[in-house]
Amino acid sequence: MELHCAKPAVAGSATPAVSRRYAWVVFALTFGLLLSDYMSRQVLNAVFPLLKAAWGLSDTRLGALSSVVALMVGVLTLPLSVLADRWGRVKSLVLMAMLWSLATLGCALATRYGEMLAARAIVGLGEAAYGSVGIAVILSIFPAHLRSTLTGAFMAGGAFGSVLGMAAGGYVAVRFGWRWSFGVMALFGIVLVVAYWAMVTEKRIATSQRRELQSQGMRVSFRALFTGLFSTVSVICAYIGSGLQLFIMAAVLAWMPSYLNRYYGLAPDKAGAGAAVFVLLGGIGMVACGIVTDRVSKAVPARKWLTAIAYCTLSFVLLAVAFRLPAGPMQLVLLGVGILVVAGTSGPAGAMVANLTPPAIHASAFATLTLANNLLGMAPGPLVTGFLADRIGLLGALQSIPLVSLGAMLAFTLGRTRYTRDLRRLDALRQRAAAQ
Repeated sequence: MELHCAKPAVAGSATPAVSRRYAWVVFALTFGLLLSDYMSRQVLNAVFPLLKAAWGLSDTRLGALSSVVALMVGVLTLPLSVLADRWGRVKSLVLMAMLWSLATLGCALATRYGEMLAARAIVGLGEAAYGSVGIAVILSIFPAHLRSTLTGAFMAGGAFGSVLGMAAGGYVAVRFGWRWSFGVMALFGIVLVVAYWAMVTEKRIATSQRRELQSQGMRVSFRALFTGLFSTVSVICAYIGSGLQLFIMAAVLAWMPSYLNRYYGLAPDKAGAGAAVFVLLGGIGMVACGIVTDRVSKAVPARKWLTAIAYCTLSFVLLAVAFRLPAGPMQLVLLGVGILVVAGTSGPAGAMVANLTPPAIHASAFATLTLANNLLGMAPGPLVTGFLADRIGLLGALQSIPLVSLGAMLAFTLGRTRYTRDLRRLDALRQRAAAQ
């Protein structure tokens, strides 16, 4: 059995078959749906205090409502991305966005915890492959020289969507009730889906997509794909280190509105707005740390591992100290700086994965990295924090969470010790394949 994997584009790829103006319309709509994706995902965190009071939920059950989305995304990203390439990217994007929008509306209408949990799971189902399929659509209709810029701009939409979801969700919840927070997010998504379906056609996108696949596509057996994805100790360490570090990011950001509400006495709308600032800092840190890593490792690529270890160390120290300080300005400053670097490992980890896997399976390699990020980090982070909060209080739980950075540091350290040896082994295999 064979699996189609898209190979990254090269500079000499075919000229896109759509006009520049139409391409930017597609980008704007696809970016808008990415905002809707993360707004629907993160609005829950802003209404945690109201939902807890309304239904008398434990922190463990609240955390599960957040974690189930990341769990679904982690498990389904790779298979749904493959299906979208075969079935049609535009149709897949429209179906995904409509699914998460209707599921978010289901959250607004939920009358008990089980219904809310099921609706959140469907939100995750809809969002699972949107990022990978959305960027594939965008890159297929723009010239090759714009791809780095477009990829960075598109992925930044996750942070902006999270900020909007938490800030707007808290504002609406305080004034109209928590159900309206979900309702507003659902309405925003549905409007964008209708606009996308009306303006973006499969026929026009498929023309560029067919050229892309014909010039760069290839068939890889499942066995060869699996071998390429897990061929070295160092690439496995990159997957694990990235996932563990994002455990902290997910846990802190999911519970920040509740933390500000309980320990700073902020109303849910102000707590949501305050937490949104931390989300924005996390997004800015991902970009800034990636730039720093590229500059530091320009002459010596292996330094990427050192920067990842440094980001783990800094986040561990800053967050561990911050959560042991009394509530006040100094604590907030240290939390902000800690969150600025906590996800800084995303850039180095992505570069390591790209260097340690064959170019022909980079799409699948990044889907595997997404899976590790969600199953090891984004999914368990909020849930484990909620579980601990029920037993030792939210402050005690957040004081314990930075310890996970030690596991990430260990993984990156082990990967660094094997990196040069693994690169030489991969180079030898590539030269042997080329000679054949």
